[in-house]
Amino acid sequence: MPTRAKKPKPALTLKDAFETEYARREMERRAREEAERKQQEEDLAKAEALFDAISADAKFLKSHGLAVDRRRYTVSVDHQNFRIAAYFEAGQASVTSADKRFSSPGSATPRKQESAGTVEDALRIMAQFLADEIH
Repeated sequence: MPTRAKKPKPALTLKDAFETEYARREMERRAREEAERKQQEEDLAKAEALFDAISADAKFLKSHGLAVDRRRYTVSVDHQNFRIAAYFEAGQASVTSADKRFSSPGSATPRKQESAGTVEDALRIMAQFLADEIH
């Protein structure tokens, strides 16, 4: 009676390959979420630092009719005629200057925009925009 050769068991099954792939994707997803969370923390810290730097001299702000506000990642300097704002996202700040005189209440028409990589750069750009507005 001839003996049958046994088939060798596969080294990897579909289930094994699936579980490996699923675990890899889950680790990548968690890494992306963690990186995003860290970036948001950094952006928030930059917005807080900029707000603190601008708010440090209340007398200066009052003498020029300026009010400072921070909403999460945005720091704005408001005047009755204009708004200068910095919005932090993905490690960068978008700094804008907008005119309030010719727009509907609650909105402002952007006139200038620049990007900044640091809080110090954002503060410098905001000071430039302020100097442009206050002749």
